[in-house]
Amino acid sequence: MELYDKTALEIGRMIKNKDISCREAAKAYIENIKAKDGELNSFVTVLEEEGLKQADEVQKRLDLGEELSPLAGVPMAIKDNICTKDVLTSCSSKMLYNFKPPYNACAVEKIEAAGAVVLGKTNMDEFAMGGSTETSYYGATKNPYDYERVPGGSSGGSAAAVGAGLVPYALGSDTGGSIRQPCSFCGVSGIKPTYGGVSRYGLVAFASSLDQIGPIGKDVRDCAEILSVISGHDRRDSTSVKGFEYDFSDSFDGSVKGLKIGIPTNFYGEGLNEDVKTSVLGAAKLLKDMGAELYEFEMPVVDYAVPAYYIIACAEASSNLSRYDGIKYGYRSNEGESLLDVFVNSRSEGFGMEVKRRIMLGSFVLSSGYYDAYYKKGLQTRALIKKSFNEAFEKCDMIISPVAPTTAFKIGENITDPLKMYLGDIYTVAVNLAGIPAVSVPCGFDGKGLPVGLQLIGQTFSEAKLVKAAYAYQQNTDWHKRAFEKMKGGSL
Repeated sequence: MELYDKTALEIGRMIKNKDISCREAAKAYIENIKAKDGELNSFVTVLEEEGLKQADEVQKRLDLGEELSPLAGVPMAIKDNICTKDVLTSCSSKMLYNFKPPYNACAVEKIEAAGAVVLGKTNMDEFAMGGSTETSYYGATKNPYDYERVPGGSSGGSAAAVGAGLVPYALGSDTGGSIRQPCSFCGVSGIKPTYGGVSRYGLVAFASSLDQIGPIGKDVRDCAEILSVISGHDRRDSTSVKGFEYDFSDSFDGSVKGLKIGIPTNFYGEGLNEDVKTSVLGAAKLLKDMGAELYEFEMPVVDYAVPAYYIIACAEASSNLSRYDGIKYGYRSNEGESLLDVFVNSRSEGFGMEVKRRIMLGSFVLSSGYYDAYYKKGLQTRALIKKSFNEAFEKCDMIISPVAPTTAFKIGENITDPLKMYLGDIYTVAVNLAGIPAVSVPCGFDGKGLPVGLQLIGQTFSEAKLVKAAYAYQQNTDWHKRAFEKMKGGSL
């Protein structure tokens, strides 16, 4: 039975209607993982036996008439930095090569309670630090469109798995674009939620004021359903928002009439690939033809988002990663004669180069004599960026922009040039600094046949409005479906 081209909600309906059992769905995707992932390398851990057992348990719940989510019985995957009880959660790092958490992340608790069937943990940049999934201890993940190219990062494993039809949907995390950029590179859809909309309990911290868990799926309707399941207040996370629930009931009428969409003209200047620019502006024109109103303006302060982001993110990372000392858990070096030797050698051997680079940068900007010159200015710039977005949303409902300045680049092309890699985040990091939501959807292909993505950025907790526009766009285009035409002939 062909399942690779179906959305998670379509598979959920098939299970509910008894056209297919939970076990049959899980088995079909497991077979596809076995057939394709040896070369793709999107999974760190595959849970074949556990997944089939979980599928049987969900089937029993459904047969007993239990009311579950529309995603009940649908196979999925989880990024390797989201804790799963008794299942390896390594953040794709040697430092956590043997770490099996004694608890589930809040998002995992919720998705499993809703009837999800977890088939494995996906590859990622080490500790989510990277934009290509090349810094992983387990090796680079490939782009399903071209195995010589990267899938983006840091949630590259999740996006590649969905893009290749190995799972219908997956969970990722987004600190500076880590859901949106791989979605753009792999031709799939994703949502970076408002900060505080989804609990961070059980998400291994990179930069605590920026991290958010979010969904990756074949289309934005799947993503909205996943977000509905995993969101909500959690007493274990003081940053999760009380008294708010996502309501997407009015988001699927296919209309954008009356929506005012902003176009920041300085987002479309030097450094932006012409194919990307053409595709995103073409999407804006289509939305206008569908009834939306376009409004052009400038946001010059966002030009400072990349340096502000890397100062703040690295400062928080240097603090969060200080817990990995070779003593309590994780990797411990066998070399050294003193406690200090154990600390130094364990961290030197356990962390990769990109993680070390960010720890050193973060320690530097927090050090005496440099705190005011760098970290404090980074925080001040962050406040100005948030203010700039607030002013923009007084004049428009949302902003349309590219996700990345280019399409997927070749493996090894940028990994030795950190500055070039960091500048690839120019369109995404401001969203995390401001704590606002964004949706990424496919909007075309470049001259090499590689996917192009656009992002819609909105005010705090405006996900329903963003989904409304993205859904209407996908109802009038087929970019999000063309990806799966390439997967014909697979084992699903």
